[in-house]
Amino acid sequence: MSVLLAALVACVNVVFAASSLPEISAVGSKFFTADGDQFYIKGIAYQLISLDPLLDEAQCTRDAVSMKKLGANAIRVYHVDSTGDHSGCMSAFADAGIYLFVDLDTFDTQINQDSPNWNQTQLTAFQAVLDEFQEYSNTAGVFVGNEVLTRANGSGAAPYVKAALRDVKSYRDSKKYRKIPVGYSAADIPELRPMLQNYLACGDDPSINADFFSLNVYEWCGVSSYEGSGYSMLEQNATDYNIPIFISETGCRKPAPRLFDDQDSIFGTDMANTWSGAIIYEWIEEMNDYGLISYGPKVNPTLSTDALDGFPRSGTPTPVSPDYSNLQQHWATLTPAGVRLSAYTGSTAGLSPPACPTSTKDGWVVNGNAKLPSLGQTLDAAATASSTAAPTGSASASASATGGGMAAGGKEVAGMGFGLISVMLGFIVWL
Repeated sequence: MSVLLAALVACVNVVFAASSLPEISAVGSKFFTADGDQFYIKGIAYQLISLDPLLDEAQCTRDAVSMKKLGANAIRVYHVDSTGDHSGCMSAFADAGIYLFVDLDTFDTQINQDSPNWNQTQLTAFQAVLDEFQEYSNTAGVFVGNEVLTRANGSGAAPYVKAALRDVKSYRDSKKYRKIPVGYSAADIPELRPMLQNYLACGDDPSINADFFSLNVYEWCGVSSYEGSGYSMLEQNATDYNIPIFISETGCRKPAPRLFDDQDSIFGTDMANTWSGAIIYEWIEEMNDYGLISYGPKVNPTLSTDALDGFPRSGTPTPVSPDYSNLQQHWATLTPAGVRLSAYTGSTAGLSPPACPTSTKDGWVVNGNAKLPSLGQTLDAAATASSTAAPTGSASASASATGGGMAAGGKEVAGMGFGLISVMLGFIVWL
């Protein structure tokens, strides 16, 4: 029996060894692997279905192979079912050298900008997702929110995002999980830039601050440049930032084709010393027309349960031309060396948190390092409204938060929110 048990344990160890990647950690303003190499994200937004794309091992395997050819090393998944079995998909992506950044919220647990609160129900749901994915070495990071703030006058919700960071990190540490980075994905709202990114990293208590900050950016559209796109301002705002920062969505779809020229700046001398890479929106071709691949031609959604909105959700990934190859060609030539952890650690002493922002006439209403909401607390909207005039400035949410058309300023918007809603509406129609 003991011999048989030893053989079984050996087999299990072999399986896990083949499906593991060096763990990712946040040190100072950069990500590093457990091997000591700086990690730059070449990621893809991956949400084939509205609830959880990480349950179909066969599909994950097919997609992972294609992503590896593309040059990707990470995916971002917005919604998962914490009760599902994700081992097959996580192993398939690990075998392809691909890490996961996963959002902890769902449609009914996300923090609401209009009536923000942070309660035990939300926290428990976030904890369940963390419990499920902390065991995988290729879980690179988790988000406590995606574009909670989408308007210039939405900053009253920021303390609730930071309260979520505080409580998720506290739970992670209480469970003695590894230090999986916990961060936030922000909409690119000019009136809140850079106040939000500074707010989530400011103060003397790192236990309540974000481990990383990311931004959904649709500014470099068509033929543009580092200066003309506004990326130079993103770099200016992030210089000397004390935690890792990266672009969590990018990839304008208009004008077509998608050129992805911004990748040269992100991974080149313009930004690579400050930014930790980018995630391209998105993998699957659907109604929003952002896809890098398709699983076949559009079909009648009433005739196929696998294509509720008319776009097949599984099958052999076929590159969308020329978008897939355009991105592939950029990534193939962009391999920043970065810095070794052993050479970098000493320099982190020179990093300090940014000053906490104070209220501005353009929309930021959170003064200084104010006390965070307690669990179960809601925003006193009347008090907030009386303390500051509501601004009227324009703002632009990203592809994952809004529903179509062009926002003021000409930035891309239609995307994840529209795509996922269309899946559910298609399902209702089909029924």
